Amino acid sequence: MGGLRKTEIIRLFAKSIRSILELFDKDFDGIYEIRLRTGAPLQMIYGGRDCFLKKNGGETYLSQNAYVVTTEDICETMEYIGNYSLYAFEDELRQGFLTVRGGHRVGVAGQVIVEDGKIKGVSPITCVNVRISHQIIGCGNVLFPYLWNCGEFCHTLIISAPRCGKTTLLRDIVRQLSDGNERFPGLTVGVVDERSEIAGCYQGVPQNDIGIRTDVLDGCPKAEGMMMLIRSMSPQVVAVDEIGTAADIRALESVLNCGCKVLATVHGNNIDDVRKKPLLSSMVDAHVFERYVLLSNRMRAGTVQAVFDGRGTCLFERERFAC
Repeated sequence: MGGLRKTEIIRLFAKSIRSILELFDKDFDGIYEIRLRTGAPLQMIYGGRDCFLKKNGGETYLSQNAYVVTTEDICETMEYIGNYSLYAFEDELRQGFLTVRGGHRVGVAGQVIVEDGKIKGVSPITCVNVRISHQIIGCGNVLFPYLWNCGEFCHTLIISAPRCGKTTLLRDIVRQLSDGNERFPGLTVGVVDERSEIAGCYQGVPQNDIGIRTDVLDGCPKAEGMMMLIRSMSPQVVAVDEIGTAADIRALESVLNCGCKVLATVHGNNIDDVRKKPLLSSMVDAHVFERYVLLSNRMRAGTVQAVFDGRGTCLFERERFAC
């Protein structure tokens, strides 16, 4: 991660925390989350491991040695994140997060304000979690050819436990589908980015490279977004992250009935895990998905364990294949 990217991340935080991050001497590309909780140690997820940060920028696993986040740190951080105009982000904050320049996602927690049974906002905010956006161009290169059959893209389901890089991989597959290459033609891709993690839109503009033929519905519920795309944008492929609700499944069936290809992710460890999900079991048994991609984080986030076809035949298996 270059100096510009490092500066982009550091400038989100209060000055006292900025100074700590300036002293942090490891590659910022390994940072996945930075968490602030009032009265608690400054926490970081680095390289898949949980640690705390000391005032001198060093790592520690002992909370008593870590820098303790103050109320002022939280308030100042939110001012920077909201560019001193948090009211402009009220709609996003009602969902518990907002996306900032660079595609990074800021989650918040604290006292929820409810009026007439509806969430109006969060105040005071006592917890802030900055999830660092990681785009790894080309991380799907080796996998990509296995997702095609007889010149057509296959309905694909990426199966992954949390923090195994499924969104990073999904994003790169979308980019490659959209751009195309000398072997595979570019396709029109519609992305429903409910949590602003795939495209990482900031003020409606994708911060991540998702390809030249990609249309994005940012912040839109998945089920409604899939229906909107097939009605209005005529996509050849519809891509969504973390399917699971009954509404998601009904929308997926509509997409399939329209002749569009599906690219989706789901939480799980293997195909049997997906089969045990009542809402997805019928799709698995009917061989709706033509490719299953299994991820793990054995080596690091984005390790592809295997690729199977719709009937469970292994097409690809490798000890080390990481984004």
